[in-house]
Amino acid sequence: MGLSSIAEKALEQGKGILRLAPTWVPRSFCVPGRRIKLHPDDYYVLGGERGGIDERWLSSTTPAENGPLTGENEGLSQIVLEDESGVQKVTLRDAVEELKGEIIGDRLWDQYKSWPMYSKFFDNMGPLPHHIHHRDEHAAMVGQNGKPEAYYFPPQLNNHGGDFPYTFIGIAPGTTKEQIKECLMNFTKGDNKITNYSQAFRLEPGTGWDVPPGMLHAPGSLCTYEPQKASDIFAMYQSLVNEAVIPEELLWKGTPQDRIGDYDLLMEVIDWDLNVNPNLMEKHFMRPKPVKDVAEMEAEGYSENWICYKNEAYSAKELTVFPGQTVTIKDGGAYGMIVMQGHGKFGEWDIETPALIRYGQLTNDEFFVTEKAATEGVVISNPSKTDPIVILKHFGPGNPDLVL
Repeated sequence: MGLSSIAEKALEQGKGILRLAPTWVPRSFCVPGRRIKLHPDDYYVLGGERGGIDERWLSSTTPAENGPLTGENEGLSQIVLEDESGVQKVTLRDAVEELKGEIIGDRLWDQYKSWPMYSKFFDNMGPLPHHIHHRDEHAAMVGQNGKPEAYYFPPQLNNHGGDFPYTFIGIAPGTTKEQIKECLMNFTKGDNKITNYSQAFRLEPGTGWDVPPGMLHAPGSLCTYEPQKASDIFAMYQSLVNEAVIPEELLWKGTPQDRIGDYDLLMEVIDWDLNVNPNLMEKHFMRPKPVKDVAEMEAEGYSENWICYKNEAYSAKELTVFPGQTVTIKDGGAYGMIVMQGHGKFGEWDIETPALIRYGQLTNDEFFVTEKAATEGVVISNPSKTDPIVILKHFGPGNPDLVL
């Protein structure tokens, strides 16, 4: 069966809701936090040189940038068609290219010619190095898009906080550009001490942060749900973290070959005014915000909150359907979703929250909802007498329901 016919049949089977297979991504510079439900034997299933699997990518049409050992289709979500003839798959990227607005809506297809965001679970035992995602003008130098991203810390995946549940973000007011440049020039001399010039904030499950491109940040060790723009560009500006040495090649990741060694370019990548803002928490911290009147939602059998809402490139909601309730939820655009808790029906599909997943195993916890299905409304039923259904939903840019 051809790619387009697989996608079309999957679209028909789910009545506009596509089932996705889990997409696991290793990182050679990370130590898995072991909270994303992967079987304990499978975190290093791709081999030690690939590193541990500490990410699950969601609704992704973006390939992972993991160097020369990167696997085929690594980072790309796969649509699952399962019928009497067996299991067939097609990447979400290929399906969107084939069916265009039928999947993501004409508004997004006409403007972007792609699904321009993805989300992920990031699950690291310790903190990441202080690093940066490039703005569009710098990412364009290597043929990529700039990358804003957002964080939300799901309570269901944070039964422990890891080794360092604090995030460094920005540059402390009063720091000079010369001090930061000196840190970058000392990258190969041991600890370049760049976090001496930053501020750390304690991370709290059920809250989140907005991280624009050009912002230095060192994510802490909570398991994180991360909606972000469709790009995998970054550069590591910290040379030593948790006693692990960061390879110098990661300092120059995202730098054109003819500019490697140009520390002035690394400084240009930093949005200085953004980083030295003394009110970082006021500007970038996110507490959940109800999508409409709380009492009205409760009377209808559910609650829903905006959890990522400070960047127009993406947004995210947390939906809770109360035990024993059936609701119809309408949204203004296509979205990817992941079931965090509970079981029941989501449109045509049985949904459930797996406790443990083997690498390569299919699940019923991740789906993509087309714009048509989203605007018509998805019927969700929770048969449990005790357990709520909790779903995280990630949307593309310009969500018509979100007023920034």
